[in-house]
Amino acid sequence: MSNMVSGNTVAEVARLIGDVARANILSALMGGQALTAGELAHRAGVTPQTTSGHLARLAEAELVKVEKQGRHRYYRLASAEVAQALHALMTVAAGGPKRHRPIGPRDAALRLARTCYDHMAGRLAVALADSLCTNGHVLIADGAGLVTDTGRRLFCDFGLALDDVVIGRRPLCRTCLDWSERRPHLAGRLGGALLERALDLGWVHRATDSRALRLSPAGERGFSSAFGLPAGWRDPPVA
Repeated sequence: MSNMVSGNTVAEVARLIGDVARANILSALMGGQALTAGELAHRAGVTPQTTSGHLARLAEAELVKVEKQGRHRYYRLASAEVAQALHALMTVAAGGPKRHRPIGPRDAALRLARTCYDHMAGRLAVALADSLCTNGHVLIADGAGLVTDTGRRLFCDFGLALDDVVIGRRPLCRTCLDWSERRPHLAGRLGGALLERALDLGWVHRATDSRALRLSPAGERGFSSAFGLPAGWRDPPVA
């Protein structure tokens, strides 16, 4: 069977994503959590009836999947590959013409720390990746990552036994180009495990109405102590 995808198929997927309401729905699901149709309608700014139609089309195209729990139906992105495609589009869009609008508090929170499907993104995640590379715990090149022996010991001390972190056939460590910082953060099974561990420790908390992650005082101290983040990691890069 040929692996080639026709131009018509690519155009159809692009057309589905290209609708503003559907793009907002998919963007909301980039937080990695399963959401109801009502929650997605609120995020997309459209009526529940319109949202149901959009979700049906996205599910038919296998861009989202539905999970049923009792009388409730929850939606999430269909796969990590869908999340990667959306992240790439966000990166391209962020590099487009400037919109000449001030960065509001919500944007500032997203730039500091947010979820990118199942891992962390934003200034915190980029600082974490930078520190791990600087200290020789992770080596990254061309989008791929390698955890060194010292890195495995570090993550073990942090409560992550990497040999037990198995999620399908995904690579242990890869990178995403962070759309707000324009530098890489960690993804793959390692990136997902780091987010889950940080949530378990209470170092970060999910915001209720966005992909933002709130950094707790314990997290501020913990990330700096465990991973050697520099004192000025919160500061935006100098243009």
